[in-house]
Amino acid sequence: MMIESVLLFFTAIILLLVGYPVAFTLAGVALLFAGIGLITGNFESGYLAALPSRIYGIMTNETLIAVPLFVFMGIVLEKAKIAEELLETLSSLFGRYRGGLALSVTLVGMLLAASTGIVGATVVTMGLLSLPSMLKRGYSPEISSGIIAASGTLGQIIPPSIVLVLLGDVLSSSYQQAQLKMGIYSPDTVSVGDLFVGAIIPGLILVSLYALYIVCVSFFNPSTMPPGKPSNEKGLALFRKLFFVLLPPLFLILAVLGSIIGGIATITEAAGVGAMGALFLAFIRKQLSLKGLQEVTLETAKLTSMVFLILIGASIFSLVFRGYEGDELVQSFLTSVPGGVVGILIVVMVAMFLLGFVLDFIEITFVVVPIVAPIILAFGIDPIWLGILIAINLQTSFLTPPFGFALFYLRGVAPKEVATSSIYKGAIPFVCIQILMLILLAFFPGLVTWLPQQLYG
Repeated sequence: MMIESVLLFFTAIILLLVGYPVAFTLAGVALLFAGIGLITGNFESGYLAALPSRIYGIMTNETLIAVPLFVFMGIVLEKAKIAEELLETLSSLFGRYRGGLALSVTLVGMLLAASTGIVGATVVTMGLLSLPSMLKRGYSPEISSGIIAASGTLGQIIPPSIVLVLLGDVLSSSYQQAQLKMGIYSPDTVSVGDLFVGAIIPGLILVSLYALYIVCVSFFNPSTMPPGKPSNEKGLALFRKLFFVLLPPLFLILAVLGSIIGGIATITEAAGVGAMGALFLAFIRKQLSLKGLQEVTLETAKLTSMVFLILIGASIFSLVFRGYEGDELVQSFLTSVPGGVVGILIVVMVAMFLLGFVLDFIEITFVVVPIVAPIILAFGIDPIWLGILIAINLQTSFLTPPFGFALFYLRGVAPKEVATSSIYKGAIPFVCIQILMLILLAFFPGLVTWLPQQLYG
């Protein structure tokens, strides 16, 4: 039966590589193998009998309700042109300094990542807004592309990230499974809020490393980042403008995160606050008409439908995979890896990194993580640390040439004069920075676990 599980997994991967829709591929391949197994007598029908309860559980999962609300919040803020005004204002403040525009793009990318939580949206928005401006001011195509792509991927790790929301739901279930295997029959839980808190320090360190790299390049290779012209606005007038532009999105982000961290609101309630707050900001800025609201709602519905269809398809896939004893096969393979839990972690992270070249984070979260996470967590690994490690690993994968998704997004909006090779070259230093971040988290887990322990004990 284990041979069938291997064939099932690789058939799904091959069809995904060919380009078939993810949700229908996962569900279709799984049901095909289940049908063959029922005919041949190699598959128990009881696994399929559990499918309705699985789907009902997805429909009634309160955590997952936060997904469309955060998506709505991000799209509204994008339509409200908040990123555009932030970039303009920060450029006025820092643009006259060497590397100042690059630092502005990084900071805006961080704020946009915290606002939208969606990698594709952040990369495309920053590419359209900042890349032409950077090239016009004499920045090299490589450094410009690298900064935009890297700051765009911050949406993977900076809360409130959609990645962390989905990972939190999957890891919660995996953590409970692991504890039951360990003989703990009153298992602890891990929440999305725990992941948000755990991601704060690594996210800030990563942004700081980006900024440090920019400063170093501007010092040692100044021709790649020439200074801009001084702004017409100076002194108090400029800082007043910065204050009024920066305050609303910062207040919204802090309100969402603060309510979750402080235990005032659940993740779903905080997402609702964020969605209403984004609407209010767009309204007072007169950037969202009735037609615009319809477009936002339609985009939200499309993206949410895609996420939940993939989740249902992944649920069917995991049931059939378990029915063919695939989970036992994976467990026996991982436990045979030399080096104990360290060896297992390295193998899993490398596998996820490579899968990140061909699969989106949603597929990896719903297909791969439920298979490997219970095995790893059964060794006593902290689930928050594991979640952040997975998120940054996928972030690195999405930035790595030649298959990184972030690079494809940027290529789609970059001017023709920016060569694809320039985009790849620009991304490599930031890939190295993110690998350094992974190493730091591996050797110093406290960077993730310290803040949750201080807040929640």
